[in-house]
Amino acid sequence: MTDAPPQLEQLREDWERALVVVPHPDDMEYGGAAAIGRWTGQGKQVTYCLLTSGEAGIDSLTPEVCGPLREEEQRRACAAVGVTAVEFLGLPDGTLECNLPLRRAIAASIRRHRPEIVITVNFRETYGGVMPNQADHIAGGRATLDAARDAGNRWVFRELLAEGLAPWSGVKEVWAAGSPDATHGVDVTDSFESGLASLREHKAYLDGLGPDSPDPAEFLEGSARQTGTQLGCVMGVSMEVLPLQFF
Repeated sequence: MTDAPPQLEQLREDWERALVVVPHPDDMEYGGAAAIGRWTGQGKQVTYCLLTSGEAGIDSLTPEVCGPLREEEQRRACAAVGVTAVEFLGLPDGTLECNLPLRRAIAASIRRHRPEIVITVNFRETYGGVMPNQADHIAGGRATLDAARDAGNRWVFRELLAEGLAPWSGVKEVWAAGSPDATHGVDVTDSFESGLASLREHKAYLDGLGPDSPDPAEFLEGSARQTGTQLGCVMGVSMEVLPLQFF
């Protein structure tokens, strides 16, 4: 902790429902899950929408074996931070494209769950100019931002009306966890352990990374403490905030 002024603004918490939209199991657990644990602890309703089942994520397992295993790990990871509502869209892992079918699928999920906040992962080209981002993260996050607006327009994807999915224009903001353009943050000092427990539920995935991969506790703690310094607390999670409403 220092006496320097905070570099990140506090995230708003005047909402009741959020939808997490990420490409893979483990995406939200690498840094963002502690924030989810904070919010479910406040009584907020958080739902997860997984675009893929992460079936291409473990080299030693075939997709047919890997996908169901990673879905189960994600459900346990969600339970660790108080989330019980999880859906998997079953799109192909590793080959997502930011196109109309992807936007439609995400817009349908937003209409189903009617969130005020939509949370995704970093969809910028790099992680702070240091390491290239994954193609699925870029495509999935960009499509999520577009779909949050599509969900409120009855004349885009009109077939969703026939499926009983009425337009939903109630998304106030889209948040991107882990973005190098982060503008806001949330204090997760009291919920950090739940976020760590959430990541550790991805045991098969973490084991598949091999012995040289970063220790989950060290990785998350280092990131959380760095963000906490920017936010003026012990541990924090940062988010890029993209407003969809003017109020």
